[in-house]
Amino acid sequence: MKKKVAFYTLGCKLNFSETSTIAREVQKEGFERVDFSQKADLYVINTCSVTENADKRFKSIVKQAQKVNPEAFIAAMGCYAQLQPAELAAVDGVDLVLGATEKFKLNQYINDLSKNDQGEVHSCEIEDADFYVGSYSIGDRTRAFLKVQDGCDYKCTYCTIPLARGISRSDTLANVLAKAGEIASKGIKEIVLTGVNIGDYGKGEFGNKKHENTFFELVQALDKVPGIERLRISSIEPNLLQEETIRFVANSNSFVPHFHIPLQSGSDEILKLMRRRYLTDLYRDRVAIIKKAMPHACIGVDVIVGFPGETEAHFLETYEFINSLDISYLHVFTYSERKNTLAAESLDVVPLPVRKKRSKMLRVLSAKKRRVFYESQLGTVQKVLFEAENKEGYIHGFTENYIKVRMPWNPELVNTIHNVKLTEIDEEGFGRFQVLELVEVG
Repeated sequence: MKKKVAFYTLGCKLNFSETSTIAREVQKEGFERVDFSQKADLYVINTCSVTENADKRFKSIVKQAQKVNPEAFIAAMGCYAQLQPAELAAVDGVDLVLGATEKFKLNQYINDLSKNDQGEVHSCEIEDADFYVGSYSIGDRTRAFLKVQDGCDYKCTYCTIPLARGISRSDTLANVLAKAGEIASKGIKEIVLTGVNIGDYGKGEFGNKKHENTFFELVQALDKVPGIERLRISSIEPNLLQEETIRFVANSNSFVPHFHIPLQSGSDEILKLMRRRYLTDLYRDRVAIIKKAMPHACIGVDVIVGFPGETEAHFLETYEFINSLDISYLHVFTYSERKNTLAAESLDVVPLPVRKKRSKMLRVLSAKKRRVFYESQLGTVQKVLFEAENKEGYIHGFTENYIKVRMPWNPELVNTIHNVKLTEIDEEGFGRFQVLELVEVG
């Protein structure tokens, strides 16, 4: 009988890409992968520590696994496992904790799945996380997350990622192109580029700060890989999103008009406290350049509310700044204190009820921005790539500029691209459309 393994991923697209790659390696060892809700011999949880909420979810996920199989071996890996290994090892039911580099050696630790009285920890000093391990995720036949970069050299005062993932380092251009080719050969139509700080792409391993290639060179090279219908850039720092990259995307073969650019605050004073590497003038300039080159482009924005020292005036400055920008949606994060960060040492704490109130205000603004963007696209013809999941009787898809559409479930549409004319927005905020032409059948 094959032993069964189940994976659960918390956090970002980068975590998903690494989980998928590690899972494929475990399957090569003879394990059968099953859904996390099913009975398995081994449960693996890839952790996140960007917010306090991700930390709290870990215990509930362990309990979920124990409920299905109390005798299962449970392993934790990833960012939270690197930052707080002893804390995870002490959680009832956890048998193994693997840090930033050890997670890629999971196979070496699962020959014996006997339960442990105490979680066994294998966690490196973060300075040793200076080599690169490539990965890509395949969750369905539609989209893949391709890791091109890891770690971060920035010192933002609220962030633990450099402590969890180490220095900035990248895959070689040849390796990235080879993996993109592999993904395309599997019939996957969209690749999302991911990493911790992908605009910093090109730095080598082992502390080599020289850029062997630039992010712009990566974009140019990927655009020539045959068989890829779509390439999408995930979150990229505004100071690293160069005008030449924007102009290239506007005229490329496969890069789509969608950018996700972290802002974090619309107050220059707060940006300086955060130690961000730009001010609002630069951010406004990047948005203007994108919209001039691609008026139909979708622009997503990350923002943090309740950062220490954020007064009501600072928040209103942020609100008005975002409101003035031609952007499409927000990802709103309520600030949470993280151990071993400068911001957590501040005594100028914003009360939690105030943080929640400000978060709600920005989420409402996000809904308005998204609605305005969707309405601006009504009457236009867009290419929609339909996804594989049946969600309550509907099939969903995304246009190139990230408008989410849906129609009644039809399995024949999975992994196909249609030209559609956006006709209306339904009561739940999805785009409705008229199908004009079947472009490709998967």
